[in-house]
Amino acid sequence: MYAWIVLLLVLIILALSVWQRIKYFRKTVDENKLTASPLSLALQDLVSISGSIYLSLIMLVSFLKLNVPETIMFYEISIDPLAFLSISLGIIQPLVLYIFNAIRNI
Repeated sequence: MYAWIVLLLVLIILALSVWQRIKYFRKTVDENKLTASPLSLALQDLVSISGSIYLSLIMLVSFLKLNVPETIMFYEISIDPLAFLSISLGIIQPLVLYIFNAIRNI
């Protein structure tokens, strides 16, 4: 039961993250020159940010010669910890920026 609640919570956070990225791209991209949808641009941005974080983490772990397990068990799912951390940071990043901008505008 808890696995479904956690999965639902992750999906909600992912949807909020993609929604914030779509709002950003709708504001920044000129409507006349738009060839890709805001959703595709948001997902492309999420994958590129998460990928760069993943590569940075791999280089850091390799440079520091840290022992990181290849997989961890999350309920019944086996996950690469560095990939999970990078995608989590990529998802949280636009939400944190939104909060910082809201606090700064107060």
